[in-house]
Amino acid sequence: MIKKFNPRLYQQTIFSTASLRNTLVVLPTGLGKTNIFLMLAAYRLKQYPDSKVLLIGPTRPLIHQYYEVFKEYFEINEKDLAIFTGQVSPSKRQELWKKSKIIFSTPQGLENDIISNRISLSNVSLLGVDEAHRAVKDYAYVWVAKRYMQESRFPRILGLTASPGSDKDKIQEVCNNLFIEEIEIRNQDSPDVREYVKDIKIKYEYVELSKEILEVRNYLKEFISSRINEIKNYGYVKNISLDMSKKDLLGIQGHLIQEMTSGNKEFNLLKSLSVLTEILKVSYALELIDSQGINPLYKYLNEIIKSAHSSKVKAVKNIVKDINFRSASIKTERLIDKAIEHPKLTKLKEILSKIRDKKIIIFTQYRDTALEIKDKIELIEGINAKIFVGQMKKKGLGLSQKEQIKIINEFREGKFNILIMTSVGEEGLDIPRVDEVIFYEPVPSVIRFIQRRGRTGRQEEGKVRILVTKGTLDEIYMWASRRREKKMYDNIFNIKRDIKLRRFEQNQTTFDRFVDQGLKIKIDYREKGSKVIKKLIDMNVIIELEKLEIGDYIINNKIGIEYKNSGDFIDSLIDGRLLNQVRLLKINFERPLVVVEGPDIYSVRKVHPNAIQGLLLAIQVGFGVPIIFTRSPNESAELIYNILKREDTDKKSHSLVFDKKPLSNKELAEFIVGSLPGIGPSLAKELLKRFGSIKALANADIEDLKEVNKVGKKIAKKINEIINFNYNSEGE
Repeated sequence: MIKKFNPRLYQQTIFSTASLRNTLVVLPTGLGKTNIFLMLAAYRLKQYPDSKVLLIGPTRPLIHQYYEVFKEYFEINEKDLAIFTGQVSPSKRQELWKKSKIIFSTPQGLENDIISNRISLSNVSLLGVDEAHRAVKDYAYVWVAKRYMQESRFPRILGLTASPGSDKDKIQEVCNNLFIEEIEIRNQDSPDVREYVKDIKIKYEYVELSKEILEVRNYLKEFISSRINEIKNYGYVKNISLDMSKKDLLGIQGHLIQEMTSGNKEFNLLKSLSVLTEILKVSYALELIDSQGINPLYKYLNEIIKSAHSSKVKAVKNIVKDINFRSASIKTERLIDKAIEHPKLTKLKEILSKIRDKKIIIFTQYRDTALEIKDKIELIEGINAKIFVGQMKKKGLGLSQKEQIKIINEFREGKFNILIMTSVGEEGLDIPRVDEVIFYEPVPSVIRFIQRRGRTGRQEEGKVRILVTKGTLDEIYMWASRRREKKMYDNIFNIKRDIKLRRFEQNQTTFDRFVDQGLKIKIDYREKGSKVIKKLIDMNVIIELEKLEIGDYIINNKIGIEYKNSGDFIDSLIDGRLLNQVRLLKINFERPLVVVEGPDIYSVRKVHPNAIQGLLLAIQVGFGVPIIFTRSPNESAELIYNILKREDTDKKSHSLVFDKKPLSNKELAEFIVGSLPGIGPSLAKELLKRFGSIKALANADIEDLKEVNKVGKKIAKKINEIINFNYNSEGE
């Protein structure tokens, strides 16, 4: 089934492993990970001729790239190949799924198709997961892989990545989430890879900040130092220092927020949070001056100043009032006026003027920096540069999928020689020959470092230059990426060594297939992205997505559930819609219920506790509708699942049991009417008062019934349906 492709030795070896068990392939960029999937796809389709093959990847350009690879190297009718992205309508995807053999898809749309029952994974014999390092936390890969292992009659997963990261727990998480049973790892020094890999020479280009720039930097550092001393005095944060990373600062912020949401509203805690916000904002400015440039810094400082005029956030206003911040802002403006540029830009122009005839990729973290680089280097004779960024429009800069593909093709064909990329260009794009890659700044992430580096050295010797500002965060990041790459390989080999034992343990739990219990629930289609739905599907509940006018979850047409997170619950208190939703729930369902998920409702918004308590009383006492609080989507799903099971058990064990005979005709009439669906004793009295007799009630139409207080359209229709039901029309 494969044409124009002779597999290399390492590809054959890896294929041999992957044909037997779920495998994670860790292979440097440019060594043909997709071709290994190509071989395995052919093998699985030969094993299971009536099955399908599915390859998922994170971006549209990557999906189209896979499609082109299969068109070129696979003996298959093009009509049997299909692309699933958000640009293809759900109905079209459903149609394509039925008639296609090999499908290439982004994971988010596919996830919705599975939830909506538009597609079934039961007949998929191979699931490929590219950029597999993303299979952590709540990324769509995780749930799709789990559903695949539960649904497929002959499952096999192949995960592909250039680097799963350096953290051992994260690597293990990727393996667990993709049900990995074996790891195949290669690097440039592996014996079966060495002959196919070209050397990549890495050179660090050091620069020093000028006296004028250092003055600005010192003002920003003074600002942060003063805030660190202030936050320590409040007593909630002790271990904080000037050289802390952004990740560490965010960790402190998360801890303080958690303390606040648990009910602590002390002044010192709230003030600590506010001051930490100031530190984070100015730390970002410090990072810009260290590693990016004067223009990006100038734009950012001006954004803070402008927002201070309209923002109600005290942290922003306090920043702008600070003398160190104002001094840094004025000095930065003077640097712009004097046309003083960051030494990295000077070094970059110096490098490019010597290699202007080469094909070069420049990586930078920020779009503003990319724009400045383009403006400066295009002044050099012989240089033609273009920018490659993501699709989201930011500050007027964003590329559609077609524009991205066009730029890559033009660069491949040599129509311009320098491509300036943000992080969107780090993953997977096929650019066969690049002479040199330049990092405008070091990156601490080993995944990003390996991906950037892998853009060169594919067909001939490659070069990588990394610009480093001395005495700044750049140097810390540079050493971090070196250290983490070594750590990554050590951790992968350790996990590979004991993965068989781990796999055995998982076989006892994760691989259990659910028995179809036939539990069904109606869910509003607008909830399709909810984690609650995914969890219910994992429990093998049959989901029926519909446009529900009232409620979010409906069980047996009797139980109507209004589901809200804590923030939405309070928002609906403020805008007044919640009480109306509860009123409609009460009218239309025999057993209404409100489920509120998330943190303490008293801490999510600045609403007086008395107002919240009043709302709770109105719902639970006024309407008689219970409220159940849950802490997470999993807990909400467990709650709904237990209600489903209870209803199912009651239905199976239900039999008509008559109480003692009523003593009077009045009581007997109430008993008869009260036994109608959704009525009960209280509403029976209301109906009999309105119509006077059972006969008059029986003759009433739906509109008449709806005039009775607490009788909605659904209850009225059900009463009418039962009264007019022909007992002899259905078999016993």
